[in-house]
Amino acid sequence: MSLLQALDESYEVDLVYITERIISVSFPSSVEEQSYAANLREVASMLRSKHGHNYLQAHSKYSAVFLSQVLDFGWPDHHAPALDKICSICKAMDTWLSADSHNVVVIHNKGNRGRTGVVVAAYMHYSNISASADQALDRFAMKRFYEDKVLPVGQPSQKRYVQYFSGLLSGHIKINNKPLFLHHVIMHGIPNFESKGGCRPFLKIYQAMQPVYTSGIYNVQGDSQTSICITIEPGLLLKGDILLKCYHKRHRSPSRDVIFRVQFHTCAVHDLGVVFGKEELDETFKDDRFPEYGKVEFVFSFGPEKIHGMGHLENGPSVSVDYNTQDPLIRWDSYENFNQATCEDTTEGKSRLWPTSFWPHFH
Repeated sequence: MSLLQALDESYEVDLVYITERIISVSFPSSVEEQSYAANLREVASMLRSKHGHNYLQAHSKYSAVFLSQVLDFGWPDHHAPALDKICSICKAMDTWLSADSHNVVVIHNKGNRGRTGVVVAAYMHYSNISASADQALDRFAMKRFYEDKVLPVGQPSQKRYVQYFSGLLSGHIKINNKPLFLHHVIMHGIPNFESKGGCRPFLKIYQAMQPVYTSGIYNVQGDSQTSICITIEPGLLLKGDILLKCYHKRHRSPSRDVIFRVQFHTCAVHDLGVVFGKEELDETFKDDRFPEYGKVEFVFSFGPEKIHGMGHLENGPSVSVDYNTQDPLIRWDSYENFNQATCEDTTEGKSRLWPTSFWPHFH
């Protein structure tokens, strides 16, 4: 208990028994490497004393510290993982926990606790379907941890993906297998990113974390009641896990700010018009520069051809577009090396699952 108390008193590590067999170990993203390694040794010592040596083979650089296997599940901090990755994590956890009643799972997270929450909440829903009745208390403890510790720091897309997973497991979400073509992204309500009002937005769209589209740079003035439409013609075919990120290009400055970010999976999209309110947009939900009533609308179709009858979406004369997408600031992709480095506006790093025992590790 003295070691647990010492760990609890250290701001650099937070160790919580979510259930008797599921443990969360969190580190802030800012922790220095030397201190990080030292804290990991402390955690490993505690786990060995409490749970013995039922570890799987490790393949991290801290293999001298942990004699356990590390399963890597990489996705950026503050983001949702791919939908199939959630399923893989839950299957791996269930297989490990079912193999031996002494096996425990340690969810290791470096950065925001939201990724830990995705795993805990997803496994909570997974165990509702697959686990035996005697694990009901575990599900209650997981739900309490998720609601008390994670929801306040989670992102809307992380919650959305947990809802997708739950809905697919329960059958409440029917899978859409039709191709979707994105034609218009409409920002209703202009955020105030310039000193004189307005913003200079451009879009980057990712499919399976690979960039598939970069728009021109729009320039819009006016009050927050204005709308702006970014049109993609022919329509952009989207399938699977989609990330759309809208940036503001600063005036006379080689830098950019994120206006909004949103993730969704096309299997759960059944309407050709999808609207995300401010509270459903990552980071934006707490950004005062984005109007409270603001929202982002997506207009899809089942083919690439231009949708007729959409003339009312055209921007007025107050909106100009610069199609110079060769600008390095516009071309630069903040997800190219998220498995190797910390990048730009998100803490992007590696994710691992370690059975300890067994660790889901998000570094």
